[in-house]
Amino acid sequence: MKSIRYTITFLIILFCTNVYSSDHSFSTWLKSFKKIALKNNISEKTFNMAMTNVKFLPKVIEYDRFQPEFYEDTITYISKRSSKKKFKMGINFYLENEFLINSVASEFSVDKELLLALMAIETNYGAYVGKMDILSSLATLSFDKRRSDFFTNELITILQLIEKGIIDHKILYGSWAGAFGNFQFMPTTIEKYAIDYNSNNIIELHNLEDSFASAANYINKMGWNKNKPCFVKIKLSDKIPTKYLNTSARKIKNKKKLNFFKKYIINFENLNIDKNLRTAIITPDKEIVENANKLSPAYLVFSNYELILKWNRSLRFALAVCTLKDKFKNEL
Repeated sequence: MKSIRYTITFLIILFCTNVYSSDHSFSTWLKSFKKIALKNNISEKTFNMAMTNVKFLPKVIEYDRFQPEFYEDTITYISKRSSKKKFKMGINFYLENEFLINSVASEFSVDKELLLALMAIETNYGAYVGKMDILSSLATLSFDKRRSDFFTNELITILQLIEKGIIDHKILYGSWAGAFGNFQFMPTTIEKYAIDYNSNNIIELHNLEDSFASAANYINKMGWNKNKPCFVKIKLSDKIPTKYLNTSARKIKNKKKLNFFKKYIINFENLNIDKNLRTAIITPDKEIVENANKLSPAYLVFSNYELILKWNRSLRFALAVCTLKDKFKNEL
């Protein structure tokens, strides 16, 4: 495992050295990007106001290449993000903001426990919303070739929101990837789902009212079902065909009724769940962890789990959110 990390670190250094050497071309890119922005309903006044101090951030490239999901095993990842400390903090946070959280959860027909879990894992209840200059982060990732199209679209969107007066560019500090606020919304997510819940004519996602209502609206629009499960941990027989094992969050394949997998799941009869539900099997460690067990850990995942993947396309993230949600469910 250490050898892999050393290799990754070396590649990061090598890559970033090349990026640093071409840093001068960022200013050239910025001039070209301005032309694109002006063609997308962004005025020159807004562009100059928002982008004048934008810089290339080499650290952002490092973060993009070396995320925790890329090397932590599933059990470690989940345990860190659903720890006793995080759980206790969530209970205290809920008690301090009970009226708002209950009101929003009721209005948008979502689980308050899910809202708490998402905020816990995204920003530790608002304590770590990020300090990166979002416009510089998005510009850096747009300039970078790995996911340029995606981040160019996000950068255009945030500039359009600034143009419309929906977002104040002066408060745009967040994650290295350009996510903003208590629930870490990307610009296109802000555009589609964010709400000015306190009716002060601006969306402020560091504000509890706007951020909780926006998160609840997003979950509601995704189609979350409060009465359906998220996942169940299982033990697999070595007779299961590999084609039924999902190792990527890009698309969950080979979904069947739970009964279909009966012969492949050890102690199937002990599963206290509707056997007619459509489900799929994931084995998250297979493509991430060195010498991972092909069949363990393994989970049955359901439609609600796939909805969390729309929020953040990471098998581990969705498992951690649902784990913490269930812990809250047993307490609140």
